[in-house]
Amino acid sequence: MTKLDLNSIQKIFQKRFPDSNKGNHGHALIIAGSKSKMGAAIISAKACLRAGVGLVTLNIPKKERTTVFSSVPEVMIEFREEKKNWTSYNSFAIGPGIGTNKSAENSLKLLITNVKTPIVFDADALNILAENQKELLNLPQKSILTPHLKEFDRLFGNHETESKRRQTATIKAKELQLVIVLKGHKTFITDGEKSFENTTGNSGLAKGGSGDALTGIITAFLAQGYEPLNAASLGVYIHGLASDITLETQSEESMLITDVIENLGNAFLKIQT
Repeated sequence: MTKLDLNSIQKIFQKRFPDSNKGNHGHALIIAGSKSKMGAAIISAKACLRAGVGLVTLNIPKKERTTVFSSVPEVMIEFREEKKNWTSYNSFAIGPGIGTNKSAENSLKLLITNVKTPIVFDADALNILAENQKELLNLPQKSILTPHLKEFDRLFGNHETESKRRQTATIKAKELQLVIVLKGHKTFITDGEKSFENTTGNSGLAKGGSGDALTGIITAFLAQGYEPLNAASLGVYIHGLASDITLETQSEESMLITDVIENLGNAFLKIQT
């Protein structure tokens, strides 16, 4: 296992070319949000934009469009009830705030059926997969699962210790040809062959919305052409680094994920020095 530090992240990070345009930085589709959980969609989209993606489209219920227009004017939207053009996008994420009802389950199955490139699965998408274990075999290779410990145990059975979860994560990542991001105090990232432990972050991230932001960040890096394991590693590191920088103006108690998103720019500056 390798510890993710500034030196290892600088070897992964790809600096933007000065003459690039939005088309060079990818188009991400994030399937997120529902009637009472639109905050998750907005957080994911904002974090995705702050992580350098060229374009973001949010897939949301049609009734919730006003919320997005007023909160994230830089984001485009498509409606969950309408047909999709899957070929328009370079990366995909599903889960934050979508719920676990039949409609959400159908959205997940539709995505898996139509997309063969890596997908980021988080939150409610993981809970749907936990209830439909056979679908784990149908996920595109190198897709990224981002469970916290309770979501991980729903997927792969109860574990007594973090060490045992890491062992299972390594086995399952290799078996299913996936990348698993086991979120926690020292987030663990593995594809079954290579494994990493993150060194950034603090307990200020122990609040609602932190995982939604991480989903957006990782999805942005996928859209920009990073290999899935590198996208996950860079996403976890910079998410934690932005939270560490936030402690310069907030405490761990007062920190909000929106503060962390606003400090992503400072985190990028730090890894580029």
